[in-house]
Formats: sequence, C-alpha cells, structure tokens
Amino acid sequence: MDNILKISDFDYDLPLELIAQTPIEPRDASRLLVVRRENKTFEHRHFRDLGEFLRPGDLLIANQSRVIPARLLGYREQTNGVAEVLLLAERNNLGPDHWETLVRPGRRLREGARIHFGHQGQPPRLIGEIKQRTEAGGRIVHFSVPEQSANSNDPYQLLNVRQRIDEVGRMPLPPYIHETLEDQERYQTVYARIQGSAAAPTAGLHFTPELLERLRQQGVRTSFVTLHVGLDTFRPVEHENVSEHKMHSEEIELDADTAALINETRQAGGRVVAVGTTSVRVLESIAKFHNGEIAPYKGNTRLFITPGTPFKVVDAMITNFHLPRSTLLLLVSAFMGKDLMEQAYQEAIKERYRFFSFGDAMLLL
Repeated sequence: MDNILKISDFDYDLPLELIAQTPIEPRDASRLLVVRRENKTFEHRHFRDLGEFLRPGDLLIANQSRVIPARLLGYREQTNGVAEVLLLAERNNLGPDHWETLVRPGRRLREGARIHFGHQGQPPRLIGEIKQRTEAGGRIVHFSVPEQSANSNDPYQLLNVRQRIDEVGRMPLPPYIHETLEDQERYQTVYARIQGSAAAPTAGLHFTPELLERLRQQGVRTSFVTLHVGLDTFRPVEHENVSEHKMHSEEIELDADTAALINETRQAGGRVVAVGTTSVRVLESIAKFHNGEIAPYKGNTRLFITPGTPFKVVDAMITNFHLPRSTLLLLVSAFMGKDLMEQAYQEAIKERYRFFSFGDAMLLL
C-alpha cells in the first residue's frame, strides 16, 4: 500500500500573482532556473543565457506543432443558449470533419444537439452536431458548412470546414489566463509549422530566431518532432491513485532525418536536450516502441511518465513550471526526482518566478 503513487503528494500552493497573465518581451527575456540534478544545485539566469549551458554536439529537439484556433463560441440551435466547443483532435477514422472535443454546457449538449457558429441572428458560418460521448467525458462533433453558405456566389463563402474553423475560432488560452492576448502569434512558438494542437507546447515559447541562430553557430544542432497537444493538458489527475489515471491518445511523428540526427548525437556522446514535456513524450514513446532505439515513427502515444519511469533518450530538458496535480508535474518529477522537484518549485516561488504557460522556464541538466 505504501508504494502507491498518490496525486495529493504532487500538490503545492502557488500565490495567484505568480501566474503569468501576459508573455514577456522579448521572448528570451524570461528567467531560467538552471537545475543540476547530480549535485542538486540551482542557478538563476535568463533564457537568453541558454547557450552557456549547452555544448557543441548537443541536439535540441523541439515540438513543431502549431496551435489551431480551437475555441469555438456558438449557440444551441433549438434554444439559442450559449455553447462552447474546444477542439482536441481530428478523428478522421470516424469520417471527414469529425473532431473530439470538450463542450459546455455538457449536460445540455447530448447526441443530436446542433450548435451554430457565427453572428447570432445571421445564417451560421459553421454547424456542429453532437454525435457521441467519449470515454473521457468529451464529445465527438461532426462539423459542416451550411448549404446556403456553401452555395453562395460570394468567393469568401466557399470555404471548407477547416477554413471555417480558422475563421470563427479563437486561440484556446488556458482558463487561468484572464488577460486578452493582443498578438495571437505569441501563443505560438517561432518554429510552429504543423497545425493540430489545442494548446501551445509552452517550453518553446522562449526561443527567438536570433537565439536559435546563436546556438547553431556554437555547434548546437536543432531538429523537430510533432506532438499535437490534446486533452491531458486540460485535465487534472482525478484519481488519488496515480496508476488509475488513463492518458489520452495523442498524435506524434518523428521523421527519418531527425531519427538519424538523434542516433548520431548519441553515438558521438552529445546530449539530447528535449524542449518541453511534449518532446520528451515523443522521444521516450518511440524508444519504448523500439526497445530503446530511435527510428522514424508516425502514430499515437498514451505514454504516462511517472516517478520510476526510466528515461532512455532524453539527457536534459527545458520545461516551464506546471500546474499542481498534473501529468506534466509527474513527468518532471520522474526526470529530476520528486524531492528535487519540490525544492526547485519552492525556490522558484521564493524568487518570484512567473508560472505556467506564459511564465519562466527551467533547464534540467
């Protein structure tokens, strides 16, 4: 019984004023808590100083997924009541334009319910129909462009469902951010290329093109993987016994060129430095699928990294400060040890670091 991992042991108190509401400018002006795992020391720096801790031959692996405007505000067809849909992942296996989503108000959005998106009182730009409930409590929604809109002679109207989502959707900022984001690109990394995430891989938000170029000039290489961030970013671990938590499936990809770079780096004695927990999950998932080796892969992962999970690929990690009782905090605890994680978080709170998506970063060496 004593060996049960309890989520209540991964809670902490955070002063509300330390939750970053807006991104800092420039991106690499954020603070950086450097943690050396071997001797358990802390160093307070800025993200622009990252190159001082990396060596020629090291390889940065970052997640190139791009956030889609996944927050759709609409109204219920029958009652005109307000409805909200958060897109999590496209489910083409169920048919074209089917998405797994979270919806509000959940009790009133049952199978068959239809939601209109656009200006109330005008013909809808997009329609969503609830098809079924998911195991995780979300909904499968089928989206369509209304006939009167699709058949219009106005070329602006001739948009497919994905384009309509881009038109009517909003950036899905986390619920703890209450400030309006003036520049929507600040919730994207500078290297985001492949659309599909419902939240930003936030450890990468600190990089600027100039910083990446400086790192390349000092012999640090960079390559990219893809993980489309989904439900577990929004969902806390609800079971006290961590082993009862079921991870949501997320789509990942690692191409042949990146696999070759990782293998070359490992063979030459360089370090694989993962930018963010999403990159960690891609690398460690693929290593698990291939008995510790890295090979090209495109598919899905449900890997749940908790204290005691061995790391086969990642040597160092860049990560933000995560929510209490979250799968991300468990992952970081697995990498640096729970005691050191707790010390690092208390150090960050004492030194008034900024927390969560728009907050500061840690470098775990």
